[in-house]
Amino acid sequence: MNVSNETTTPVALTIAGSDSGGGAGIQADLRTFSFHRVHGTSALTCITAQNTTGVSRVDALPPEAVIAQITAVTSDFRVGSAKLGMLLNGDIMAAVASELRDRPITNLVVDPVMVSRSGDKLIDDAAIETLREEILPLADVLTPNIFEAQILTGNEIESVEDMMAAAKKLGSLGPKSVLIKGGALNENPTAADVWSDGMSCQVIETERVETNNTHGSGCTLSAAISANLALGLEPVKAIRNAKDYVTEALRNSLSIGHGNGPLGHGFILNRRGNPSSERQGD
Repeated sequence: MNVSNETTTPVALTIAGSDSGGGAGIQADLRTFSFHRVHGTSALTCITAQNTTGVSRVDALPPEAVIAQITAVTSDFRVGSAKLGMLLNGDIMAAVASELRDRPITNLVVDPVMVSRSGDKLIDDAAIETLREEILPLADVLTPNIFEAQILTGNEIESVEDMMAAAKKLGSLGPKSVLIKGGALNENPTAADVWSDGMSCQVIETERVETNNTHGSGCTLSAAISANLALGLEPVKAIRNAKDYVTEALRNSLSIGHGNGPLGHGFILNRRGNPSSERQGD
C-alpha cells in the first residue's frame, strides 16, 4: 500500500548557480530556507569556481539538465514558492521561462542576477533582453539592485525618489511587485529598499550594518523572501521579515577567507553556543 509522505512542512525551490565558496547562490539559499524551517529543493543552472576573493570559472549546465531538475522537484513536491537566481545565459532563461509557463509556481521571486553590487555586468546584452521579455512577466516579486534597475528601465538612480520611479516603471514590464535594493546607494544612510505593487509604493528601512563581509546578501534576501512566502506571509510582510533576517545575518557575518566573507546565515546557532558542550554539561 502506498503511503503519502505529504506533510505540512513548506517547500521552496531555488533555481540558481552553485558557489563553491558557500557564500552565495544555491548554498546560501538552502541555508536560508533551513533557517526558516522550510524544506529546500534546488535546480542548478551553472557551477562556479569561486571564493571570497572572486570567481575564476563558470560552467553552464545544459538547459535540458536544468529543466529535468525542475520537473523532478515539482512533480513530487508541493512547492510553495520558488526563487530564480543566476540563470547565466539566454538559452537557460528561455527554457526556464517556458517550463514555468507550462508548470506555473505560485510565489515566484526573481533575483535578476545581471550586475554585481560593485556594478560589474554578469550577463551579456542578449541575455538581459531575454530576461526582460520572458522572465520578468512571471515574477510575483522582482528584486533588482540599483544597477540592475537602471539597466532594465534606462533610468539613472541616484536617490530614493529615483528608486520609487524605477520601481513603478519596472512594474510595467510584468512583475506583480518590485523591490529595488538600495544598499549600494551612497546617499542612503539606512538600508532603505523601495517596494511597489503598481498601486502603492513604500520605502522599507532597516539598520545599515557596516561590514565588508556581505558576500551573498542579495541571494540571501531573495531566498528569505521566498521562504516567508512559502510560510504563507503576504509579500510586504515577507519582505520585512526577510530584511530583518539579512540585517541580523550581516551583524553576525563571517570573517573567513581573504576577501569579502559571507553572511552568518545560522546566527541563532551561535547564540546557543556549542550543542555538544551543552549536552556534556547536562
